[in-house]
Amino acid sequence: MNRREFLEATLALMIAPSAFAAGKPSSPQAVPRRKLGRTGEQISCLGLGGFHIGIQKDEAESIRIIRRALDSGINFLDNCWDYNNGQSEIRMGKALRDGYRSKAFLMTKIDGRDKKTAAKQIDESLERLRTDHLDLLQLHEIIRDNDPDRSFAEGGAMEAMIEAHKAGKARFLGFTGHKSPAIHLKMLETAKKHDFRFDAVQLPLNVMDAHFDSFEKRVLPVLVREEIGVLGMKPLGGAIILESKTVSAPDCLRYALSLPVSVMITGMDSMERLNQALSVARGFKPLSEKEVGALLAKTEKAARDGSFEKYKVSQRFDGTVKHPEWLG
Repeated sequence: MNRREFLEATLALMIAPSAFAAGKPSSPQAVPRRKLGRTGEQISCLGLGGFHIGIQKDEAESIRIIRRALDSGINFLDNCWDYNNGQSEIRMGKALRDGYRSKAFLMTKIDGRDKKTAAKQIDESLERLRTDHLDLLQLHEIIRDNDPDRSFAEGGAMEAMIEAHKAGKARFLGFTGHKSPAIHLKMLETAKKHDFRFDAVQLPLNVMDAHFDSFEKRVLPVLVREEIGVLGMKPLGGAIILESKTVSAPDCLRYALSLPVSVMITGMDSMERLNQALSVARGFKPLSEKEVGALLAKTEKAARDGSFEKYKVSQRFDGTVKHPEWLG
């Protein structure tokens, strides 16, 4: 897909504010919503990153951030069974009391690669999040070449996830990964071999990725073509992209949101960062081809060797490598 086709695909995902305003006049302050693949769901173009919501010294601050995000129109909440030793899910579960669960499209991830471990983690996540169902359940960190076959093997994690779906514990199913476009493509092909189709896939998309071992170039067109919900992540590369001094945080978010993503998940660990993200999202319009080209020109040299995408070229972001016991 070329830039023009990406722009057209992005516009096709966007939902008019009147479609979700429950009869209220559309507001220029609304956070735009987009289609989640073929699911029929409409989710906010920005998603609240779960890892960053478990690092505040005071859990009351975590709860305030989550509720402020939901009250401001961000309905997509990201999380994971392993984030901050479970604190991210525990705090989010507390934030979703008092009627806030109904405002959220709630996603979490599990690490287990065998059925028993995966099923146990699913139930633990539901308990921590204080809910009887997830809107989206994803298999986390598909980063090894054997992860697809292991996950779909007899007695593998996908059996637990499919059973959770059938039992009403998860409405939709997906997977995540940050290491290699080739592994993402292998996971999609392995799913096809087992007559399974994912509802959503999470992958890193940013101004650096476009130049180096690119998910944008290799995986994104496949997801768009197959109408699988695209969950973008790492728009700032864990803030490492900013160290390149080539682009600003708003630039990074605008670039990522201009791709045909259903949602761009980003860390909002303070009210300041939440407000910064909201300022970009409200009234968002995709960058023109010229504007996209200018940002890519600024980042091309810095991006050549992947040094600002540590999740691809190091084990810095590989939680299941540091903790293989999470896999079962």
